[in-house]
Amino acid sequence: MSALKSREAILFGAIFALVALIATRFPGFVAPGNLVAVFTDTTPLMILAMGQMVVILTRCIDLSVAANLALTGMVCAMINVAAPDLPVAVILVIALVMGSALGAINGILVWKLNIPPIVVTLGTMTIFRGVIFLLTEGKWINAHEMSPTFTGFPRAEFLGMPVLGWIGVVIAIVMMVVMARTTLGRAVYAVGGNPHAAVYTGIDVGKTQFKAFVISGMLAGLTGYLWVARYSVAYVDIAGGFELDVVAACVIGGVSIAGGAGTVVGTLLGALFLGVVKNALPVVDVSPFWQLAISGAAIIIAVAFNAKSGRSKGRVILKSAEHAQ
Repeated sequence: MSALKSREAILFGAIFALVALIATRFPGFVAPGNLVAVFTDTTPLMILAMGQMVVILTRCIDLSVAANLALTGMVCAMINVAAPDLPVAVILVIALVMGSALGAINGILVWKLNIPPIVVTLGTMTIFRGVIFLLTEGKWINAHEMSPTFTGFPRAEFLGMPVLGWIGVVIAIVMMVVMARTTLGRAVYAVGGNPHAAVYTGIDVGKTQFKAFVISGMLAGLTGYLWVARYSVAYVDIAGGFELDVVAACVIGGVSIAGGAGTVVGTLLGALFLGVVKNALPVVDVSPFWQLAISGAAIIIAVAFNAKSGRSKGRVILKSAEHAQ
């Protein structure tokens, strides 16, 4: 855990240094209003990354989060077009339930059929995108077709920040409590740390992984509505490739691909790092398409860092054992 805290401190320092460096050329970047905008723009990534974190901690991965987002967002938009007077609260419930159901499909396939998570979620990623096309025949839903209430909710400001940002803050607090103070949180870490030992302590590994996928799906579904409402558009390829950023945020934040290690704070910092990079690229006149390359490189560097730390820890343990003999 101390290594993770050190990793978080380094990442926080890197974010601070990056922002400070950009501010030397473009002072407006650190204006309070712009920093709030950067945080709000990064909130969807933060929410998805927190769900992905839970899945990765159980030694699984969910590559369908962006497709879940797109499908749920499209369904919410279609419902709004058909029933524009439907309260936003109902739309939110629909998004949460539908996202959870899509996540449950992944969880059941992994739990009951023992199919590798990467295979399951690659398949459902394609299926979810295909379902969107079948529902819409490739047509878009644009801003003029959505009700002002539907699109206005995530943009409405409260205490100087859009509701979207506050939703991210609330979810972060809830996730911190869940992971640190609940039986489910402890089970997630136990399953990822040593699944065989977890079984002996009475933890159902498959069921825990199922719950992790449901959480990931639920947060993806919620993000689907927030994304569509904020940008006032829904289409088949919405958030295409965003799953790479989600995984990158987790890995950069110190979540081990091998499972069992990682924190909510680290995941949030990983997402913020990518968010700052994304928003800074246009400012320094660099194509935003470089973000994909940066995300990929960051994953490789972070995994290499984790692997090196793991080997160092292993050497320390071996030396201790030798001295004991």
